[in-house]
Amino acid sequence: MAFDLPDSWVWDFWFADDGERYHLFFLYASRALHDPDRRHLRASIGHAVSDDLESWTRVADALVRGDAPASDETATWTGSVVRSDDGLWHMFYTGVRFEDGRNVQRVCRATSTDLMTWSKAPDNPVIESDPRWYELADSSPWNEETWRDPWVFRDPEGAGWHLLVTARVRYGGSLTRGVVGHAVSDDLSSWRVGAPLSAPDENGFGQLEVMQVEEIAGRPVLIFACLAPQSSPARQASAPRGAIWAAPADTLTGPFHIDRAYPLAEDDLYVGRLLRRRDDGEWCFFAFRHKDEDGAFLGGVTDAMPVAWRGDRLEVIRTQT
Repeated sequence: MAFDLPDSWVWDFWFADDGERYHLFFLYASRALHDPDRRHLRASIGHAVSDDLESWTRVADALVRGDAPASDETATWTGSVVRSDDGLWHMFYTGVRFEDGRNVQRVCRATSTDLMTWSKAPDNPVIESDPRWYELADSSPWNEETWRDPWVFRDPEGAGWHLLVTARVRYGGSLTRGVVGHAVSDDLSSWRVGAPLSAPDENGFGQLEVMQVEEIAGRPVLIFACLAPQSSPARQASAPRGAIWAAPADTLTGPFHIDRAYPLAEDDLYVGRLLRRRDDGEWCFFAFRHKDEDGAFLGGVTDAMPVAWRGDRLEVIRTQT
């Protein structure tokens, strides 16, 4: 059963698995806004739980925006959840605040012992963009500091943690600056920002939203989202309705070959997530319903859909959503 809220739009989302229940964290905003384009600056992080990835029960919200002058005083945007060796859960999420009329995004952190009650880190934001490599708000043709949608995972060698983040370099055309931003940490508290793990390209993307990297059947793959209007003309010509993308990777920590990205889904869906089921170990794919045949925004998280390799490409086997 797909996850929807009758009184709110639901869009970006991410999962956590505590070994007994699956936890769905999602952005939502009231339909009383009437215009779904207004939802972004009203976003809070909701929470639902499931035993089987089919029936979901909504529980208390995870996070809401902070009081000024907090780094998340405007909205709380997309994130991810990991568990440290001491059993503490860490949610890394995007804090949004407007500064001098520009949308400035920074990575914030909250912790929980049970995935139900979250406490924001007192030193938020924990990771900010670095102008050595990345575009800041005052140099952005988009009038924003793009540093959002953190995806955190343990180093494949077992030492430390990696964070991938939606970011843009400081040079090139507006629709080709998107890169895989990167930071590393030994303890999930202190982070070191590094150079991007991908290169911008004329056949690329203005942004790589909501990234996730996984190894499926022994093959690493990066998935991300970008709508056609935010991609290069060459990319639009090759996939005019591309929305959720996959790109090959040498390893879980890159390099990521964004120039070889291919569409996983068209723009009726947006923001893909891969999750490995606990019972059978099979990978499945979720997205949120982006728009209907008339182009109207829908929202709501789909049912699980199987994935499989077809040659050198990952494929989503579309089912009822």
